[in-house]
Amino acid sequence: MSEPYPRTPAVPPQHSYLPTDAQRQPGGTYPASGFTFSPVPSQSAPVPPAAPVAAAGSYYPQVPTSSGGLPTAPVAPPAAPVPSPPTVPATSATLGSVPSTDLPRPVGQPVSTAGRPVRVGQVELHGDELPIDEILQEMVRLNASDVHLTAGAPPMVRVSGALHALEGYTIVLPEPLRRSLYAILTQRQREHFEEELELDFSYAVRGLARFRVNIYQQRESIGAAFRVIPYEIKSLESLGLPPVISTFAGLPRGLVLVTGPTGSGKSTTLASIIDLANRTREDHIMTVEDPIEFLHRHKKCVVNQREVGQDTHSFANALKHVLRQDPDIILVGEMRDLETISVALTAAETGHLVFATLHTQDAAQTVDRIIDVFPSHQQAQVRTQLAGTLQAVVCQTLCKRSDAPGRVVATEVLVATPAIRNLVRDGKTYQIYSAMQAGAQQGMHTLDQHLADLVRNGRISYEVGLEKCHHVEDYNRLTGRFSGQTQGQAGLMEPTLGQVL
Repeated sequence: MSEPYPRTPAVPPQHSYLPTDAQRQPGGTYPASGFTFSPVPSQSAPVPPAAPVAAAGSYYPQVPTSSGGLPTAPVAPPAAPVPSPPTVPATSATLGSVPSTDLPRPVGQPVSTAGRPVRVGQVELHGDELPIDEILQEMVRLNASDVHLTAGAPPMVRVSGALHALEGYTIVLPEPLRRSLYAILTQRQREHFEEELELDFSYAVRGLARFRVNIYQQRESIGAAFRVIPYEIKSLESLGLPPVISTFAGLPRGLVLVTGPTGSGKSTTLASIIDLANRTREDHIMTVEDPIEFLHRHKKCVVNQREVGQDTHSFANALKHVLRQDPDIILVGEMRDLETISVALTAAETGHLVFATLHTQDAAQTVDRIIDVFPSHQQAQVRTQLAGTLQAVVCQTLCKRSDAPGRVVATEVLVATPAIRNLVRDGKTYQIYSAMQAGAQQGMHTLDQHLADLVRNGRISYEVGLEKCHHVEDYNRLTGRFSGQTQGQAGLMEPTLGQVL
């Protein structure tokens, strides 16, 4: 019987892994291994089967020879098997992809795999980062207004106006702080911060609160300040503001300014006024903020909120186009420059109700600040424009309470009566203070008058009022007390002992 396949050249038995012709059966089946192959015409020989495995402890593989026995010469032992790496649960490089085998971890702590850093977006987390969300939860629990994160100090919270170290946390190191803050930023925000070395944005913890955040560079390290913004918007009455301020929400047109130092509650007051208008009017409200702080729902009004950097490039750019968006009420987060102030005055002059903020201390200074921003050849025109559009100025500050924990607001209110408008038009802003003292019937009062009322009612101490007042002589006369102290000495008073530190 002719061979179905051509014979292959002879191979020495000790090096051959192919069976002999006697062992091969027609059809291409090897009885020792059960391997069946389908030959290809271009092949000169079939593919050999895998060699049998040697018995345990033997260094001589079971290789058949032409006579069917084992080879007489020893064969080099095979290489030791490479141990397979231990099985590690897969960890995704994206935030929130936590393996199901991991144990619960504290809020804000990154997931680590076998001690290796985990990449969250573009940031590698090493496991020593600050638990940002956990710190913010503790901040809200303590009823704090701010939290400060900076290298070389533990997390600091501001409670009732005073900074305290957050218990349970050690000194913050620069690199872990940088990684922690970068982990809550988007790629665009990181690029903006690295270019400008300043960044304002908002951050939210679901079910807790929103936060206004400022990240800055200091001494070649990074720092951050978080300001809490509650989801709930309180009423003007619950904030302790005078009843006349609620009437500003019903004005048909004009300019209303809320001023005060940083951290005096200007945004909270404006949010309450806007919420009152949202509940009582049927209008279109447009806000331009940096960043968006309080979130307003559509109630009776339609409320659209734009954030500088996300929804528009600048305050001035947004206000240029807002007049074509059919607004009735416009909120400007901050009048920072000449262009923004100019457009806000124009919007108030064209029949819109405009609310805005400034960092000024009293009503007269507010009027001067707006006028002095413009060149000297335009100031006369701006005085006339401001006298016709100004409706009210609210200056406020927060004072530590003496009857309960927390702080109480003290205000100064200017209502634009015809007499006030004439003083603004004529440039006699130095007489505004006297006009406010005599304008109680129109709802006006000075800051010193309100501070004296709070002292008489036992809401704040005399020393706290002395520290916040504008005119020490008027404040002493209104309170009927004279301690001989200066405002600087009052600011250094120990509240519990009444002694100068």
